[in-house]
Amino acid sequence: MAQTSGKEKEKDKEKPAKQSFAHCWKQNLRAWKMWFRQSPGFFASTLLSSACGALAPYVTIWLSARIISELSGGRDPQRLAFWAALTVGVTALLALANGALKRWMGYERSRLMAVRFKPLADKMLTLDYAEVDRQEVYDLYSQVSQNDNWQGFGLYQTLLIFPDFCKAAVQVAGGIGFTLTLFLTDLPAGSPLAFLNSPLALLAVLAAMVAAVAASSACGNKANLTMSQQASLSTFGNRIFGTFGFLAADTKRSADMRMYRQQENVCRPIMSDRDMLLFAPGGTLAKMSKGRIGLLMGLSQALSAVMTCAVYLFVCLKSWGGAFDVGLVTQYVGSATQLFGGISLLLQALGQVRANGSFLDATFRFLDLPNHMYQGTLTTEKRSDRNYLVEFRDVSFRYPGSDRWALRHVNVKFRIGSRLAVVGPNGSGKTTFIKLLCHLYDPTEGEILLNGIDIRKYRYQDYIGIFSVVFQDFRLLAMPLGENVAGAAEYDRDRAARCLADAGFETRLDAMPKGLDTSLYKDLDKDGVEISGGEAQKIAIARALYKDAPFIVLDEPTAALDPIAEAEIYARFDAIAGDKTAIYISHRLSSCKFCDEIAVFDQGAIVQTGSHDALVADAAGLYHKLWHAQAQYYTRS
Repeated sequence: MAQTSGKEKEKDKEKPAKQSFAHCWKQNLRAWKMWFRQSPGFFASTLLSSACGALAPYVTIWLSARIISELSGGRDPQRLAFWAALTVGVTALLALANGALKRWMGYERSRLMAVRFKPLADKMLTLDYAEVDRQEVYDLYSQVSQNDNWQGFGLYQTLLIFPDFCKAAVQVAGGIGFTLTLFLTDLPAGSPLAFLNSPLALLAVLAAMVAAVAASSACGNKANLTMSQQASLSTFGNRIFGTFGFLAADTKRSADMRMYRQQENVCRPIMSDRDMLLFAPGGTLAKMSKGRIGLLMGLSQALSAVMTCAVYLFVCLKSWGGAFDVGLVTQYVGSATQLFGGISLLLQALGQVRANGSFLDATFRFLDLPNHMYQGTLTTEKRSDRNYLVEFRDVSFRYPGSDRWALRHVNVKFRIGSRLAVVGPNGSGKTTFIKLLCHLYDPTEGEILLNGIDIRKYRYQDYIGIFSVVFQDFRLLAMPLGENVAGAAEYDRDRAARCLADAGFETRLDAMPKGLDTSLYKDLDKDGVEISGGEAQKIAIARALYKDAPFIVLDEPTAALDPIAEAEIYARFDAIAGDKTAIYISHRLSSCKFCDEIAVFDQGAIVQTGSHDALVADAAGLYHKLWHAQAQYYTRS
């Protein structure tokens, strides 16, 4: 993990920038629209379920009030039986409807959770590779991911807000309807409490109740905002935990962990760092929960209780003064409590919208990253003769944000069906050259031509379709072998087996218990097989062969092998490459002898070109020097 300076850590701990509520609400609406496109069923089910759940208590309160009124009044058995039967029937129907709607909502939520990270994944897959490769973009993506991992801040938080918002809106609307007569029903003339009929008195009582609710919600929102303002510190600690907290479970690190006592000498000290102590019982969050946050949440609950007491007092006073009977006391107390509870929930939801605003800013900053590469429209002609000619014409390249030229004035042509070796010291520009060839980057200067046309004018997917590449840091997936080779769930099994055989994997394939259906690694399948580095390289080469593209590139995929083994694999590959144009990249020269031409890179420039024999004979050249420095490894002992 890269070292982080104290200054950078302090910068990480800065509080999120405060945004206006209007801005935060706009960002929240954008997130809801985005989720709606993914799953309209979630919003429909949540709205109906929330409405049913919010209205059900009012219906029960109203029916209960009718029963109590009858018990305190006429006590007619038939009317009591009617209200009791209606209460039981309606309550049962509401419970059934509520259960069905909650089940629907849970189903839709589960479906949406399955694609919860799809917006970020889609962006990563469609973003220019040059952008993905930038440190600033990686840092922004990491920030968005850690915000979500910590408290669900960002896009996920908007899914949690929506049900509360729906429930609160319906609860407030229903409460107003059921409590309106509480404030409009006057006390009888001559009552000692007749002053409560005064508009000013009613306004004062209502204002006091609303103030208590608002103050309670403000305290809760302030506590949540205080918590969210620790996000930078918390996500950094979470990032450390995610990196070092699970190293002991990584079987590939088991040997190093034991040999160098990394668990106690590296992991434990880092996990004890003050940033990690944030989550400990005596850490920052625990202290804040006992202090400011705890006090605010306690005050919020206390004010809510005061508001409930005020409701009871006002309703009971009006009933005692003769404004309504005891049955309506039940209705008004219950509905007023629900009303102010809805107002409190609404204010809390709006507070969450405000607190989540800065996290949505980071998310949309990532999702709005532009693609700077020119998007062409020409299609690459599918030629049966593989007659594709690629030319680098005075190409220079600098990585974004760097002043150093990675490549400078590169001129080279690829002859159709030829074998080109690209060699040179580490850092000489070999891999950068391949990334430009595959149009992962655009040249800073100069142009790359395919059949005489600038490659930027071709449709991107069409152009990269003519290349098969085995990168030096290739990856295989914990999937069946055949799917790894084909890169797809549905594939030609005979073709996959043939490509594995051509790559020298036939004997190992025959020994696998399920053949092409054998899972690689044990991440997802307990019967999966572990493969060696050399076997993985052969599978990667088979994958490149399966694509059957006109150009095939090997970017040091065999660097872990000894020079003799590497030369044997390359020689075998040369035989099966057929009429493809093959490009081999290596800092070792054992793979170059059979190539038609060799391009020698040094400090970002091509300093020599020619055949192996011609370059070895040039005693003043870099290739001669490299060859004789490595020649001792190219013969068997």
